[in-house]
Amino acid sequence: MIKKLLGLTTLSVLTFGLAACSGEKADTSSQSIGEQLDYKIVGIDPGAGLMKLTIDKVLPEYGLDEWEVVEGSGAAMTAALAKAYKKEEPIIITGWSPHWKFAEFDLKYLEDPKGIYGDAEDTNTIVRLGLKEDHPDAYKVLDQFQWEPTHLESVMKLIQDGMGPEDAANKWTSENSDLVSQWTEGVNKVSKEKLRLLYVAWDDVIASTHVAKNLLEGVGYEVDVVQVDAGPMWAGVSRGNGDAIVGAWLPTTHADYYEEFKGQFEDLGPNLHGTNLGLVVPAYMDIDSIEDLLE
Repeated sequence: MIKKLLGLTTLSVLTFGLAACSGEKADTSSQSIGEQLDYKIVGIDPGAGLMKLTIDKVLPEYGLDEWEVVEGSGAAMTAALAKAYKKEEPIIITGWSPHWKFAEFDLKYLEDPKGIYGDAEDTNTIVRLGLKEDHPDAYKVLDQFQWEPTHLESVMKLIQDGMGPEDAANKWTSENSDLVSQWTEGVNKVSKEKLRLLYVAWDDVIASTHVAKNLLEGVGYEVDVVQVDAGPMWAGVSRGNGDAIVGAWLPTTHADYYEEFKGQFEDLGPNLHGTNLGLVVPAYMDIDSIEDLLE
């Protein structure tokens, strides 16, 4: 029976399944990967579609009945990865890209022969119904906002290196004026009209949301950004409590929310192509496929 652990604190996630912090390193050469990790995969927040897909489909379809996915947060997951990587210890995480961790560490996706994680995803811009009529210039900025994974990763790296999200967005937009000009082409200046952007606390979404905030503030809007879980994020825009989302992962990660609220929002389409989902390990680990976890 597949099990999962609920309500773990960040500290719990950081220490779960990793070797002791002191003393001699245990000899695990005769152990399987599952035994070395106590059959645990370090995950993120439980509301993420990546978690649901891993727990409900990937584990059962590959016959990984002994394995568990530890729920936590994106920040806890990357901290656990950094701790294991520093010691060259084994770890498996639920991962996605674009993400700064691929620039920081030498990582690889485990092959998914059954194709359960699907092809590359997009991140879409979702706006509330009526935004075009109420704030046509904001609508135009959001509709024209399209960039590449390398752009997003640059902003994420600035934040990871210690810069606040607003400062990172401001620095990046000031250094990429050509792109900003494309996104704001034909947009009129407004005077202190208020907008609210909703986002989940994933590193890529934090970065993209603050860039969108910077763009909108650049044409005169007063923008409030509100961090919520995935469900409330979709419900908020669908019910008019938020104006837009720029980090909707589709067609897989947020598929359930898309269907639940379909007809209650407007989908402006992808603002970024080429995201990926899957199980990720450090390159020094001698496994290449999800099927290797059966050994």
